[in-house]
Amino acid sequence: MIQRLSSSLSVPAVLVVLAVLSACVTGPQYQRPAVTVPEQHRGQVTSAEAASLADQAWWEVFRDDALKGLIAEALKNGYDVRLAAWRVEEARANAGIVNAQRFPAIQGQVEAGYGRQSQFSSSPGAQGALVQLNVNAAWEFDLFGRIRHLNEAALAEYLASEEARRGVFLSLVSEVATSYFQLRELDLQLEIAKRSSADFQETFDLFNRRLQGGAASALETASAEASLASTAANIPDLERQIVAQENRLAFLLGRNPGPIPRGAVLNDQFLPPAVPPGLPSDLLQRRPDLRQAEQSLIAANANVGVANADFFPRISLTGALGLVSPQVSQLFPAGRTWTIGGGLLSPLFQGQRLREQYRAAVARWEQARVEYEQSVTNAFGEVSTALVAYQKLADVERERARAVAADRQAAQISNTRYVAGLSSYLEVLQAQQNLYPAENLLAQARYNRLATLVQLYRALGGGWKLGDAEWPAAAGGTK
Repeated sequence: MIQRLSSSLSVPAVLVVLAVLSACVTGPQYQRPAVTVPEQHRGQVTSAEAASLADQAWWEVFRDDALKGLIAEALKNGYDVRLAAWRVEEARANAGIVNAQRFPAIQGQVEAGYGRQSQFSSSPGAQGALVQLNVNAAWEFDLFGRIRHLNEAALAEYLASEEARRGVFLSLVSEVATSYFQLRELDLQLEIAKRSSADFQETFDLFNRRLQGGAASALETASAEASLASTAANIPDLERQIVAQENRLAFLLGRNPGPIPRGAVLNDQFLPPAVPPGLPSDLLQRRPDLRQAEQSLIAANANVGVANADFFPRISLTGALGLVSPQVSQLFPAGRTWTIGGGLLSPLFQGQRLREQYRAAVARWEQARVEYEQSVTNAFGEVSTALVAYQKLADVERERARAVAADRQAAQISNTRYVAGLSSYLEVLQAQQNLYPAENLLAQARYNRLATLVQLYRALGGGWKLGDAEWPAAAGGTK
């Protein structure tokens, strides 16, 4: 049995007509929203230029060999990196699923049965087997762009997942570097606590000897012992914090808790004297979170096109080819059947469902647009805050260093004067008690500068030139 199209047009003619009509793709064309870009970053001390800290690879910014090894390990084994990689694979697979709608769907079907003719038929009582093999094909002709917009949305979501993975790379580099610098700060504070405890121990021993010799009072000795105990109590607390910080770093590396190798001490970590931020307009292309936000906006725009295309009919082409035989052995020389046809599915009454779906898609696009603008404005603010902080914290560290030098000199002078009988014990204790917190504040100032450098590198979209395979590499491409 053969079924033909009821239209007087031939199949090729129908395809030509549909191809011409396919120019009627519905839906909005994507345009990047206009955002206000400043001429230069607030807090920028030099004239605006294209050069940026973000152009450098992370191993050029962080020059501690131990830190570079930790970052490379985290980028290869970290949990966030592995999760991001599988999210990219999921998005790629989803895009492939949607893209498959562009092609015909072909299915095979085999039917076999055994039966007996009714007594009222022309051959009453006849019985036998029947085998039928069918190949069916169906294809939706994308006349109004529904599938095309679905593909655009899926591709944008896939690209957004790629940008999210690059964002994870940059975030992980920043977290490991910041955690490492914090660990080195704790190491320095522990060293200061031990050194200060030793100084207070010497003072206590001095007072105690003078007390035994009758040259000092019990009040002096008790005050010195209280200062010693107070300082010594910080040592086990800092050791506790160091272990906790090492465990935090180990988690970022994707390994079990354990010791973390150290490189240069905190005060020897590299700090560039000036940081070029680059042109503000380039920030839109460098920061992975901004590129991710724009891809999400593109996907939302495409989904508006999908919702708009749902108002129009869907045109599909179907076809079937079959073989029928009373026995399997006679299947291929048996009778053949084929059909070809077209169908049109048009919405008539949906109870405002399609209109509300379209409104919802437009609302999601508007949300994505606002989120994109919000992300851009926030990015400029983060760069400005980090720029100013990096400059001002250099002044803070310089003044902290002056205070430490003055307190250290005062402690030496007061101790000499006390031994010579020219000053009281209160002068000695006060000088030592001022020195200990001043040294801790200096260590904190150095850490804050290093942490701000990390924040600035991240805010500028550091490493944007690196490919996915280059991120885990160490300096010079060596591991």
